[in-house]
Amino acid sequence: MAKIETPKPIRGTQSMLGEEAQRFAHVVGKFDNVRRQYGFSRIEMPVFEATAVFSRSLGETTDVVSKEMYTFEDRGGDSLTLRPEFTAGIARAYLSEGWQQYAPLKVATHGPLFRYERPQKGRFRQFHQLDAEVIGAAEPAADVELLTFADQLLHELGVADGVTLQLNTLGDSATRDAWRQALVAHFEGARDALSEESVARLDKNPLRILDSKDPRDRPIADAAPEIDAHMSAEAGAFFEAVTKGLDASGVKWTRNARLVRGLDYYRHTAFEFVTDRLGAQGTVLGGGRYDGLIETLGGSHTPAVGWAAGIERLAMLIDAPSPEKPEFVVIPMGPAAETFCTGLIAKLRQRHIYCDMGYRGNLKKRMQRADAAGASYAIIVGDDEIAQGEIIVRSLTTGEQMRRKVADVLWGPRGGRTYTLVALTQGADGIATQPE
Repeated sequence: MAKIETPKPIRGTQSMLGEEAQRFAHVVGKFDNVRRQYGFSRIEMPVFEATAVFSRSLGETTDVVSKEMYTFEDRGGDSLTLRPEFTAGIARAYLSEGWQQYAPLKVATHGPLFRYERPQKGRFRQFHQLDAEVIGAAEPAADVELLTFADQLLHELGVADGVTLQLNTLGDSATRDAWRQALVAHFEGARDALSEESVARLDKNPLRILDSKDPRDRPIADAAPEIDAHMSAEAGAFFEAVTKGLDASGVKWTRNARLVRGLDYYRHTAFEFVTDRLGAQGTVLGGGRYDGLIETLGGSHTPAVGWAAGIERLAMLIDAPSPEKPEFVVIPMGPAAETFCTGLIAKLRQRHIYCDMGYRGNLKKRMQRADAAGASYAIIVGDDEIAQGEIIVRSLTTGEQMRRKVADVLWGPRGGRTYTLVALTQGADGIATQPE
């Protein structure tokens, strides 16, 4: 019989177990805690959308649309795309699901995204992001709230040291148009020295040349006109309100007048939280205001602002979380004891006690595995204990061992009151906790 070849993982994907999965879950857990504090509703979004949702909103000239999207035709002949980012899909839902009635709408989500790009440190083809959006709010206060949300998340994760908030403004439409004309004139004068990719961008989106990593482009981009010379009074006042709000909130920031976000829909505030602890790919969280996005999907003018952060990249920065350890490991010795312990452990878990069961091996090996798992106590049950209606509780830190009546453990001896932990452990390790 021919040997069956084991399938290999798809390049740019990952499977997580142990510490890696714990880091991932820790980032998501902190995000959920902070988004509740800020009043952001949790939403769930489809993993795929009509291709037009992304091509119309992100811009046909973006690398995401032109090079990186996973696009396919389904059996009905419709062009679908695995989501490369969250914002466009959320904007689509805002229009098609009638979410306008909740404006200003504060929402947050997290999950997998898909881009066909070269995998590298902290970057995958199926990757995961946190995402937070405020839709229907034109006030600078919305930008400030999102930025303080992000800043608090980084502090809660313990990674704020060494991470810098770089802040810029892309201005309003009048500002952006005037700046665009100045950039076109500047880059046209140096067309022959630009990279091929930047020449292609010159007619459609010259702002992207500012973000080029090609060494041929950097001297030209660094000498390009800055947006401040073309800033309208209204756009300048908006940016000032944002910076004053950040100062009042205690959020440290630095101005980066060369910062441009990579998608077509950004206006006004643009920002990135950057670190040098991840090599060249140093952005851990980024976003900005996208007042023109919803119009590209057929809606009316709707101001909005949001950000996204890579979960894998944040997970690389955090300290390893403490491993999850069971309070009890239940060890049945014999078939009758195994049936009994199946019921026992179910009742303990119903009381929100973290416990596990040792299924195989002799008593010594099971005790060794319980100790290796970091359990506090082992509950040992054999035929004699079943006959007497008892269990043996052994402290894995002191070795002290005691017998407990099952009736006392599960229901308590007085009036049916439950005080499982006390009944199990009182007397071991000096524990004297009061009943529930």
